[in-house]
Amino acid sequence: MILDAQWITLTWMVLSGVVMGVAYDSYRVLSGQLRFPRWSIHTLDLLYWVASALFVFRMLYAGNHGQLRFYVFLGLIIGVCFYFWLLSVTTQRFVVMLIKLARTLIQWCGHILNILIVVPAKGIYRLVRVLFGFIIAILLFLGKLVLQCLIPFGKLFRWMFRPLLRYWVTPRWMIQAGTRIAAIWKRWFQGGRPGNE
Repeated sequence: MILDAQWITLTWMVLSGVVMGVAYDSYRVLSGQLRFPRWSIHTLDLLYWVASALFVFRMLYAGNHGQLRFYVFLGLIIGVCFYFWLLSVTTQRFVVMLIKLARTLIQWCGHILNILIVVPAKGIYRLVRVLFGFIIAILLFLGKLVLQCLIPFGKLFRWMFRPLLRYWVTPRWMIQAGTRIAAIWKRWFQGGRPGNE
């Protein structure tokens, strides 16, 4: 292998070590901030190392077609040490800042959705309830008014047919039906209890 290819491969490996350090710190900060369950930590560790191995192999294949040499491991060690020496603290602070920014944006989105959707929906629901109750009250008032207006006509018809009513004998079944209807009316609309039949 020519010297230029070796230096290119070494550079790729150093960069791969830095990327592995960034990924490790980001994953560690995320797992601490988001409080992943303990049982998932081992699975995530395994996924991290598998992803890191695939990434390093891809970089190695791009540098020297996948040939393992001593300087490959040397480049990885140099990259990781360089990262943890100079960039680790900065990366952790940056990831924490990104998490706080994401939480702030989510809270703002929640407030905006609450103002634009939830509050108007509650207001519309209350308005519909008030309008429905108002319409029911008007209908009940109109129904009572119509009944009051019909009372004189009922008395008039009763006066007109009074001579015929003297000879009218009410059947027993009609009396029983009227008693039951009156009992149901008292139970549902007046809160009374029906009498004993």
